[in-house]
Amino acid sequence: MTDSNGGQANAAPALNCLVQYCKDLSFENPNAPRSLGPQEKSPNINVQVNVNAKPLADQDFEVELLIEGSAGEAANLLFKFELTYSGVFRLVNIPEEQTHLVVMIECPRLLFPFARQIIADSIRNGGFPPLYLDPIDFATLYAQRLQQTQGVQPTQFS
Repeated sequence: MTDSNGGQANAAPALNCLVQYCKDLSFENPNAPRSLGPQEKSPNINVQVNVNAKPLADQDFEVELLIEGSAGEAANLLFKFELTYSGVFRLVNIPEEQTHLVVMIECPRLLFPFARQIIADSIRNGGFPPLYLDPIDFATLYAQRLQQTQGVQPTQFS
């Protein structure tokens, strides 16, 4: 159905990824070749995830997925990585009150599998078995960040 101006009436909402790219990637293997030998125990693996977004135009947003991690500690550090994987997304016919949710939850969800593979390949290319990150619940991450920025205390369950 078209309206009198020739456009789509009640057009369906759409989320389009216009481009995605590796904005920054760092892999460090500071104790090689010693770190590549057999280890007495499994290393402590630490991973942090953050999402940032900024508008580029009326409907376009750049979304950055920042993932940092390390294996081992201090003198026994095996490796360390940082990745900023980004995409430009176009939101069409998405209600304004839902734009922030789509940008901060759905867009990083679309970027994550690609970032995960880049991290796994980088670690493997550094001489270690690949680290495949578990899927991330970006809705929970969003809710936690909202609580932090608004000073809302999470509900305690016993």
